[in-house]
Amino acid sequence: MGYLLPEAGLGRRAFLKASLLVGGGLLIDATLPMPASAAGDGAGTLGAFIAIAPDGRVTITGKNPEIGQGIKTSLPMIIADELDVDWDQVTVTQAMVNEAVYGPQTAGGSRATPTNWMPLRQVGAAARALLVQAAAGRWGVPADSITTRSGRLLHQASGRSLGYGEVAAEAAALPMPDPATVRLKDPAEFRIIGRPTGGCDSPKVVRGEPIFGIDTRLPGMLYAVFERCPVFGGTLKSADLDAVRGKPGVRQAFAVKGNNRAESLVDGVAILATNWWLANQARQALNAQWDEGPGAAQSTDGYNTQAKALFDGTPQSELFRAGDVDGALAGAAKRITADYAYPYLSHAPLEPQNCTALWHEDGTLELWAPTQMPERGRGLVADALGLKPEQIAMHMPRIGGGFGRRLMNDYVVQASAIARQVPGTPVKLVWTRAEDIQHDFYRPAGWHRFTAGFDAAGKPTAFAAHFVTLTRGGKPVSGGDFDFQELPALMTPNLVFAQSGIDSVVPTGPMRAPRSNGLAWAYQSFLDEVAQAAGTDLPTLLLGLLGEPRLLPARQGSSAQFHTGRARGVIEKVLAMSNWALKPTTAGSAKGFAFYFCHLGYFAEVVEAAVAQDGTVRVPRVWVAGDIGSHIVNPSGAENQVRGSVIDGLGQALGGLSITLAAGRVEQENFDTYPLPRIPGTPDIAVDFVASDFPPTGLGEPALPPVIPALCNAVFAATGKRVRKLPLDTAGFTRPA
Repeated sequence: MGYLLPEAGLGRRAFLKASLLVGGGLLIDATLPMPASAAGDGAGTLGAFIAIAPDGRVTITGKNPEIGQGIKTSLPMIIADELDVDWDQVTVTQAMVNEAVYGPQTAGGSRATPTNWMPLRQVGAAARALLVQAAAGRWGVPADSITTRSGRLLHQASGRSLGYGEVAAEAAALPMPDPATVRLKDPAEFRIIGRPTGGCDSPKVVRGEPIFGIDTRLPGMLYAVFERCPVFGGTLKSADLDAVRGKPGVRQAFAVKGNNRAESLVDGVAILATNWWLANQARQALNAQWDEGPGAAQSTDGYNTQAKALFDGTPQSELFRAGDVDGALAGAAKRITADYAYPYLSHAPLEPQNCTALWHEDGTLELWAPTQMPERGRGLVADALGLKPEQIAMHMPRIGGGFGRRLMNDYVVQASAIARQVPGTPVKLVWTRAEDIQHDFYRPAGWHRFTAGFDAAGKPTAFAAHFVTLTRGGKPVSGGDFDFQELPALMTPNLVFAQSGIDSVVPTGPMRAPRSNGLAWAYQSFLDEVAQAAGTDLPTLLLGLLGEPRLLPARQGSSAQFHTGRARGVIEKVLAMSNWALKPTTAGSAKGFAFYFCHLGYFAEVVEAAVAQDGTVRVPRVWVAGDIGSHIVNPSGAENQVRGSVIDGLGQALGGLSITLAAGRVEQENFDTYPLPRIPGTPDIAVDFVASDFPPTGLGEPALPPVIPALCNAVFAATGKRVRKLPLDTAGFTRPA
């Protein structure tokens, strides 16, 4: 469900060093150890570089991949505010991949803000303190008599002032202050944090400048395609390489032997040509033959049949039990049962997977890789090709969407394996749209059976859930696991969560709000059924379950905690924003509500749905209330993230998005069969935040999960018919005239 993190800062092991830039100016190098509670995946280091030129221009290095979430802007904003410079004085540069220098460099899990908030504030404040000390030495005055503003040092008593760049030489000769002891700004002093700020790359994006991975151009570059088996897990038997080599523009064609690891390298055939179109056209002559393996027997229909059989039997395992569920259900005055199911989903980023690789003559490798997890990609390449990670240099171009897909690095390994065969020649691998959709690491499908019992007064007394998920080797696939603290856990006296598995060869992985994007819809939709059966509505039911503000116990083996007061705050906020009690006046229109907590964010959302007589569903309005802590670093970026999450979620439910398999093959191959949401379908989205006295947290994911159940609950309110299977089949929701 998430973590309640302390406002972790830096201890005395932090290392800051000041030095002179070539040509003058001040360079501040920060290597900052972070506690495991802040790093998320264990202890790590955080690197930050600040360069102050003699003319006062400030350059701050963005260390993390920029995937559209705005982190290349918001993290430097934190440093710049504590440094006390104006944002228009700042230039942001993108770091290379080097976790030994920069610490964790990832884009995923909505962790960047909670991990970096306090350490980066301390870096900026320490740099400011160093400059103050340098000015105090020059003027012979106490440091506490000097103030700063807009990149200048001010001594009010004498009226003197200096620009930061003017004291670079003195500052470089001084020892850096301990970042754990420097004075941080009072939040009332913030002049950049909390101010809507455009993305530092936005002008380049608007101008169409080549900053994305797919824009990479190198002298003498060849373009590559990589043909692989249409069935997951299949291997190459044969291919007509000579026929391909005779095609126009083709320079190379060869087989690539995989290592049977989907995230690393699968069997395939590489075709290299003078342009991508010629390479892709040459595929038609390949006549590849594949050993499809056992995956060819798997299908969506087969999974659905197995799920039904598993529901009719005894669950394979029990995840959590509290109280006497069986007794409470047997003695219930009323009970309801419902089944819910959702499909595989593809990430479908607008920029298809791509990577440019150059195998140098000395055996080193250079990569231009738009990846959310570059260090892991470098490790996979090193393992697959027998290199040491330090032999691989990796650039981080801007990423044209990922939503979790680019946490996987298969395309990076493929490009590297291809480039090894042509030393000294840059190779750019680009996937087709069909490859991107048919060779994804999908959001896994899932099936749920719920049962709830009530006493004579309509109060829920028991809750039982049987989750059928996809497995590999007896364990849930990536993204197919379960959190036993899903609501109403810890708030219901008699509760059981059970699980069964269906073996699958289909690769899966994290998708925006991993796990939560499916579970939230199933649980919040069924809880709406529970509320109706209890004679109330979902927000009233949840507020009753939440009770007084308090922290609920952490789940086993982690520090996850859920704060009922923060949940109550966003629920009450969105009810007020949406005027929940006032029903829409348009015929066939109704409101639906849902709440969810994940990735440290608390979000409550209300969707207004309008259902036409033919069953067409339109969403005119959505209201969103969120609690992500005490400060919003960049309100502009924050609202963009929330609106994007809402559009994503509505698109998943209403757009007919579903990945289906037949004979082991994905049937969808482009946006005609996997249609993404379009501008005309975008509703009016009202966003507001509830500030709470907790450290700031991330925002890339937690706003998505509640919108889908809120939509489906609105459709029920408008039509009286439940949505228990996604995507929503509008043909089944016609309403009377």
